[in-house]
Amino acid sequence: MSVVGFDFGNESCIVAVARQRGIDVVLNDESKRETPAIVCFGDKQRFIGTAGAASTMMNPKNSISQIKRLIGRQFSDPELQKDIKSLPFAVIEGPDGFPLIQARYLGEMRTFTPTQVLGMVFSNLKSIAETNLNAAVSDCCIGIPVYFTDLQRRAVLDAAVIAGLHPLRLIHETTATALAYGIYKTDLPENDQLNVAFVDVGHASMQVCIVGYKKGQLKILAHSFDRSLGGRDFDEALFHHFAGKFKEQYKIDVYQNARACLRLRAACEKLKKVLSANPEAPLNIECLMEEKDVRGFIKRDEFEQISIPILERVKRPLEKALQDANLTVENVHMVEVVGSGSRVPAIIKIMTEFFGKEPRRTMNASECVARGSALQCAILSPTFKVREFQVNESFPFPIALSWKGAAPDSQTGTSDNQQSTVVFPKGNPIPSVKALTFYRSGTFTVDVQYADVSELQVPAKISTYTIGPFQSSTSERAKVKVKARLNGHGIVSVESAMLVEEEEVVVPVTKEPSKEASKMDTDEAAVDATAPNSNESDDVKMQDGTENGIPESGDKMETDAKVEAPKKKVRKTNIPVAEIVYGGMPPDDVQKAIEKEFEMALQDRVMEETKDRKNAVEAYVYDMRNKLNDKYHDFVTDSEREELTTKLQQVEDWLYEDGEDETKGVYTAKLEELKKQGDPIEERFKEHTERGSVIEQLVRCVNSYREVAVSSDPKFDHIELAEKQKVLNECVEAEAWIREKKQHQDSLPKYASPVLLSADVRKKAEAVDRFCRPIMTKPRPAKPATPETPATPPPQGNEEQPQAEDANAGVNEKAGDGAAAAGEPMEMDTTSAA
Repeated sequence: MSVVGFDFGNESCIVAVARQRGIDVVLNDESKRETPAIVCFGDKQRFIGTAGAASTMMNPKNSISQIKRLIGRQFSDPELQKDIKSLPFAVIEGPDGFPLIQARYLGEMRTFTPTQVLGMVFSNLKSIAETNLNAAVSDCCIGIPVYFTDLQRRAVLDAAVIAGLHPLRLIHETTATALAYGIYKTDLPENDQLNVAFVDVGHASMQVCIVGYKKGQLKILAHSFDRSLGGRDFDEALFHHFAGKFKEQYKIDVYQNARACLRLRAACEKLKKVLSANPEAPLNIECLMEEKDVRGFIKRDEFEQISIPILERVKRPLEKALQDANLTVENVHMVEVVGSGSRVPAIIKIMTEFFGKEPRRTMNASECVARGSALQCAILSPTFKVREFQVNESFPFPIALSWKGAAPDSQTGTSDNQQSTVVFPKGNPIPSVKALTFYRSGTFTVDVQYADVSELQVPAKISTYTIGPFQSSTSERAKVKVKARLNGHGIVSVESAMLVEEEEVVVPVTKEPSKEASKMDTDEAAVDATAPNSNESDDVKMQDGTENGIPESGDKMETDAKVEAPKKKVRKTNIPVAEIVYGGMPPDDVQKAIEKEFEMALQDRVMEETKDRKNAVEAYVYDMRNKLNDKYHDFVTDSEREELTTKLQQVEDWLYEDGEDETKGVYTAKLEELKKQGDPIEERFKEHTERGSVIEQLVRCVNSYREVAVSSDPKFDHIELAEKQKVLNECVEAEAWIREKKQHQDSLPKYASPVLLSADVRKKAEAVDRFCRPIMTKPRPAKPATPETPATPPPQGNEEQPQAEDANAGVNEKAGDGAAAAGEPMEMDTTSAA
């Protein structure tokens, strides 16, 4: 099981993996820890990540970036419309009212949904993790902004499925940061709560989270955010400032040139970073447009002056977070600042003034979300044992369920009265379950919607669930229990519906009320008490529940255990539930996107392999040409050299002319054609360099066996002379063979085909070893055991004899095995026998 955490940012992405020693941020193909969130579409393939960033300047209109701002949003969204104006690529409105990205791919104009493009980014991150882990990656946790709507969360899940990933959880970025901060703390209080504020200023948004820590747990006290306040806003302020200056000074309008806009924005981003550490900074760009070099200069004070509209918005999320957490500034013990945009000194100054304390930077500002996501994945995974640490997450938006009343209006006689109740209030724990009991006679619908859309600026309705058909056999208005779930991803759905029917059995119950029955009454009273506050009617009751399986009281609300009553038998029947998600990606479209991603990935792989083959041909041409006049000079005739050199020149000319754009098979054939002429030369050189060492090995082998065969060592006395003579004859024969072959080989020029091959010499050495080894390692025969005489006791002087016999018996039983294992004759102690 893979344990991986992904942080997909607006500008760049980071991958973290869990290992036995902790969490590591892995490197991409360029050995960098951050991978650009860019997909560049070319005429033959896609370039994703670092390759996409390298292609952006040359192909700006087909380089898709800032995908995080596009997914799950309607085209008419004011924030989206503002973002589109600064994007170099085309974004149009689709038939469903959601944005479509236009790009030229494989020579034709194509459209992609933001979810598809995000799936491409995830595919690249997945391959980075797989390369590093050397294993398949599927299970993961993905960090998302806390302000992501239900539709945006679904879009991230769809993109992950397209990439072949299985997210165990979508975790809020600030929660991941809080987890990465707190799980390593060993000094957290057991009783008093340690309150820490995390401020994450990213590339495009600002998020604030106040967390309460106790030993072994964290609790999210409040979330707040500004979706359009990040580092890129400071870049845009500098961009517009210098664009206006250059129009006035150099008479050029960078807004009319996509590449000039990209280059100026990149320069302004670098300028912002320089101003973070220096009071002033220059700006120089060569040949920005119309072959004009531009120069600029700005001081930090001036930069902060033009950024005042942005800086004025920093306090609002801070104030709201404190208000929602019901805390004062004095109750916040520490402030942690993270995010790539948090390095602007003016932002730190505002936070210092607001909290009355200096913000700390104890965490890696860019990597904390990925690390926290990997930790969450490790907690959910059975693969790793993680320190016990509980994460009590909260949901940032209130979610309501809406339905039409069942009873007709008494005045109008219609049943068109719409009712709703807040099922998951703001700050509700994640995950959790709520049960609602409806009284209905037939199929009905329930809408899931936002109770307050003032912060989100999206349509209130999220999804509609059709519950039914069903038919009650006992009464006109049947009791239907509906279970609504807020899952770990922060997505609300109606999970199931159940028809509950009760049948009376004529057996009176005279027992005293049980504790369980009393609890039922309490539950019923609690439910009834909540009804007026949540606008519930008489035909609907709601009951809280949790993921841990606390029983819902829907089964018990009609029970009256305080009086004698007939015994009731409950029958439960599942009711079908049909889901419609407004703006969601249908399963068929997800499957088509998976197939499309597979096709594009295959095309990319084919093109990469083609480039590798082309590079192999080019490398062979240059390498062989150099070696023909250097290392291989003595191993090739003049005519062969001239012929091969001419062939190499022809292939080189073809590579840069007609062969510039060929298939993988053509390049493979060209390389094989060259190797037909080049391989014999390389073989002659290789044989010449290796021949000496393998001959030495054979000579050492022969000499060693000859020395053993003529040795007078006692341990070889048991080997017969005839056997030793066979070994000597084999050694003589091998020496004669190598002498003859070597004389023949030495008489040939280096450019001639060798008659003494290294492989033949190795085979000869193996043959000598195979013949001689069994003879010279033959084990010494064991001494036969003396028969036992149990009738008469042994003499006094021979008390140790049975022990010797036992020892010899042991040798007899295991002599063969011991000799075989040792690989040499076994020596016996002759003194004990004497």
